[in-house]
Amino acid sequence: MVITRATEYAIRAVLHMAMQPPGATVLKKDICREQDVTPAFLTKILQPLIKDGIVGSQRGVRGGFYLNRAANAITLLDVIRAEEGPIHLNICLEKEGSCAREIGCPVQRVWQKAQEQLAANLDAYTFAHLAEMARQNQTLPLC
Repeated sequence: MVITRATEYAIRAVLHMAMQPPGATVLKKDICREQDVTPAFLTKILQPLIKDGIVGSQRGVRGGFYLNRAANAITLLDVIRAEEGPIHLNICLEKEGSCAREIGCPVQRVWQKAQEQLAANLDAYTFAHLAEMARQNQTLPLC
């Protein structure tokens, strides 16, 4: 699984909004400037987040984008799923019966466990936590 460029920009845009005061509406042009993304691409990548209720939009002079939920209630997994759909490390995990060797396959169990651990790890990081780390210019430890 490779995170698409759209998902990477979506994560950066949500993090940018999470770093603002709660309830703040961020101008599209400000997100575009700070994240080096075109307005058209930003609109495209935020549509799935709006559909999933993660981000809201406001039209007009004071229009822009805002977090529709508190930053501590939005995880990396939420944004990735909104942009990419469910995470599947292998096609055999997409749906039952997709692999002729699925019954008794020891590798499928390994894929399943790895997929569950990846999802749990991504779900453990909220945008409130990531925003605080960004403010402190910290990075996550690898282990």
